[in-house]
This record gives sequence, structure tokens and C-alpha cells, in this order.
Amino acid sequence: MNQLEILRFALRGLLANKLRSALTTLGILIGVGAVIMLVAVGEGSSRSIQQNIQQLGANTLTISPSFSGGGGRGGLGGGPGGGGQNTGPRTQARQLTLADAEALTDKSVAPSVKSVSPVVTAGSATATHEAAGHSISQLVGTYPSYFEATNKPVAKGTYFFNDDVLSARKVVVLGQTVVEELFGATDPIGRQVSLSGVPFTVVGVLKESGSSGMQDADDVAIAPLPAVQQSLTGFGSLSSIVVQADGASATAPAQSEVTAILNQRHGITGSSAADYRILNQATLQETVSQATGTFTVLLAAVAAISLLVGGIGITNIMLVTVTERTREIGIRKAIGAPRSAILGQFLLEATLLSLVGGLSGVLVAFVGTRFAIAGIQPVLVPSSVALALGVSVAIGLFFGGYPANRAAKLRPIQALRHE
Repeated sequence: MNQLEILRFALRGLLANKLRSALTTLGILIGVGAVIMLVAVGEGSSRSIQQNIQQLGANTLTISPSFSGGGGRGGLGGGPGGGGQNTGPRTQARQLTLADAEALTDKSVAPSVKSVSPVVTAGSATATHEAAGHSISQLVGTYPSYFEATNKPVAKGTYFFNDDVLSARKVVVLGQTVVEELFGATDPIGRQVSLSGVPFTVVGVLKESGSSGMQDADDVAIAPLPAVQQSLTGFGSLSSIVVQADGASATAPAQSEVTAILNQRHGITGSSAADYRILNQATLQETVSQATGTFTVLLAAVAAISLLVGGIGITNIMLVTVTERTREIGIRKAIGAPRSAILGQFLLEATLLSLVGGLSGVLVAFVGTRFAIAGIQPVLVPSSVALALGVSVAIGLFFGGYPANRAAKLRPIQALRHE
């Protein structure tokens, strides 16, 4: 009996019980599809988080005050300027000041620092233009270097310049959400908006960033630091300081230099806790990548359990098949069918069930990754497809081995007597 005949017998055996074969295949389909889809969701969420971090600048350090007591009243929650203002009880500590920011620009002690952007946030501010009004969630006062450091390019018009900062000009760059709410399809460049009752002239519109978690990254207005302090926040402490290193490789040296300068200015020694904290975007990205990688592996492991269940289903169905076809096996062995032919037939049946189920699972997963799930766009990982498909075939061989071997060992006389 050649291989083609063995394949023909195997297909005939499977098609003789179409519903049973389909249900067995369904178990493998669900397992393979679940593994590929969950890995794709994990990869998609990982890339989404990394893109959000990269939007803040891979070589950026964000310095914000750190007080040991009290609750905070949030200023800018999701961006690099997200220090907020703390209104609860505090331990005695120095706040971040403009002098601190200026000290960090000294190239003799901070050669790895490219730019320094002091930031104040006014919390939410009401913006109006003619009859339109909108509550801006992020109103930022800073320097022009902030735009490059936080990767906020201007799509229309221009950002403000150092002359605008020195003259405390009331000019503002708006995010796309603010522009749509206040101006609609009208060009906002050169027009005036009122920010909490203070008139500002629009000089630029930021490139659309999209949402970042629960916060709309485009619902922002950025103006020169002195103009915001003079009109809205007062000349107090800074919410944060954004430091841009010379490059990704210079981020760690820049952090060491910034730490040394601030420790000296704030009188912090080895025995005392720092009254500020530094967020390193590169370190954060690496940590998030590791965490999401572990999360993806966990999801795949959970989904793999369904593959195991599908394999057990194959064993069960093949045992039933061998029992039902015992007399047929006896007749075939009696007329000269070798043990290898019987073994190969039932092993091939189990493998075909798992292979068809695996290919169907890949197809279902491929279609599934075309749609966003909970706001996350899944990313198909080729290695997960190959692994899931390979495991499904291996499951067919492994779990089909026992029933096939049992069928091959049947003695012709015992098989012919079976009712």
C-alpha cells in the first residue's frame, strides 16, 4: 500500500463523520487563533505605548518636584510638563525655579545637555473666540526649545521664538482639538483667542498627536513662559523642567549631570532624600518594553491551554474512531495490510485534523487583526503564526499517536470478532 492510498483511506475516514471531524477541528482552530490573536494584541499594545513614549522624546529628561506629604492638584497630567501643583502639606523642600533651569544650561558642568525648557502649567483654562468656547486641559508656558524636546512639530504657522519670551508677548500655539473647537474650518493663524480672559494671538497649530490613554494630547495650548506667568499663574515655582540630551546615548550622562547640579543647588547630600524626581524617557521605554513582553508571553501561555484541550479532543475522537472501525481494521489486516499502513492512516487522520484546524485558526486570526480591539490595533507577529501552526501539527502527531498505535496492534482475528 503506497502513501497515496493511505492518504485516500485517511480522507475517506474523516469525511465519513463530517460533523465530528469539524467539531474536533474547531478545538484546534480556537486554540491557534487565540494564541496568534493574543500575541498580536500584546505586540500592538507594546508598540502603541512605545510610540506614545517616543512622542515625548527618546532623549528627554523631565524633572518635577517631589514632596513627601500631601495630595496634588494636577496641572498637566500626561505630557512632559506634567508636574502639577501640590497644595497639601509638604516637608521642607526647595521647589524648582527658573534659576535651577538656568543652572542646567551651563555647558561647563552639563556638557551632555542640549536644551533646557522650564515649564509652568495653569491647569485647565477656558479659551474663547467670538461665540465659541472650549476648556483646554493643558495650558503650558515654556521656551521655544520645548517643541523640539517633546517632539511637538508645528503643522501650520510657526512656534514662538526667544524674542517672544524676552518680550513676554502674548502669542500661543494651539493643538488640533482646540483649533477644531474654536475655529472649525477657519484658518486660526493671526486671530486672537481669550485664555481665561487674557487675549493671545495664535501663531501656530501643532501637528496632530492623537490620544494618549484617557487624555487628548491635542487638547493643548503652548505660550511663552513669561506671558503665562504674568497673566495666569504668577511668578512662582516651575511645574517641571524638560531637559533634552545631545542624543539617545547621552541621556544617562545628562541625567547624572543634572542630578549633580540640582543636588548641589538644593543642598542634598547622600543621607537626604531628593526633593525632585527625574523621569528618563529612554529608561521608561525599556521598562515598558520588558513589561509588555512578559504580558504578551503570559497571554500566549494562557491561550496555549486551549491548544492542549484541542489535542485531548483529538485523542478522544481518534479512540472512538478506532473502536468504531475495529472490524474494518481486521478485514484490512486479514487481506494483507501491513501494520505501518494502519498506523500511518490513523496518524495521518489526526494530523490532518490538527493541520486543517491550525490553518483555519491562522486565517481567522489574520482577519481578526484587521480590526482594533479595545482601542488597540493588533500587530500580526509572523513567528507566532509559525509557532502556533507548528504546535498544532505536533499536537496531531503526539495526541494521535496512541490511538493510531492501538489500531495498528489489533490482531486480525480479534478485530473480525468485534461487534
